[in-house]
Amino acid sequence: MLDVTEIQKIIPHRYPFLLIDRITELEPGKRGVGFKNVSINDYFFQGHFPNEPVMPGVLIVEALAQVGAVTLLSLDEMKGKTAYFGGINKTKIRRKVVPGDRLKLEIDIIKRKGPVGVGKVVASVDGETAVTGELTFIAK
Repeated sequence: MLDVTEIQKIIPHRYPFLLIDRITELEPGKRGVGFKNVSINDYFFQGHFPNEPVMPGVLIVEALAQVGAVTLLSLDEMKGKTAYFGGINKTKIRRKVVPGDRLKLEIDIIKRKGPVGVGKVVASVDGETAVTGELTFIAK
C-alpha cells in the first residue's frame, strides 16, 4: 500500500492536482488500484457546480491516469521518468461523483511496447461504475 508521500516519490503531482489518496494494490507494469476520497473541500467544487457539487469527469480521468502512471513508473526500467498522456479512448462517464464518495480507481495495463503503455480503466463508487475507458501513456 502506498500513501501520498510514497506516491509523490513516483509521480510529480502535488496538491492541489494530486487526485489520489492511496494505492492499495500495485503490480508494477500490470495493475494498480487506488482511491480518492471526494470531499466538499476539494478545490474544484467551488465552481463545479456551486449548488450541485459534481466532480468533473475530466478530473476522474486524470485520477485514473495518475494511478496508471504509478503502475507504469513502478517498473525498475521506468524509475525516474514521467508518464504523459498519449491518448484517451473509448471513455464513458456513467454516473456523477459527489462529495462524500470514495472513488475507486483501477487500471490494467493491456499493452506495452517500450515507453508506451495502454491501460483499461474503471472508476467506481460502492461497486457502481462511474467511468470506463482506455488511456495511453508515454514515459519519458
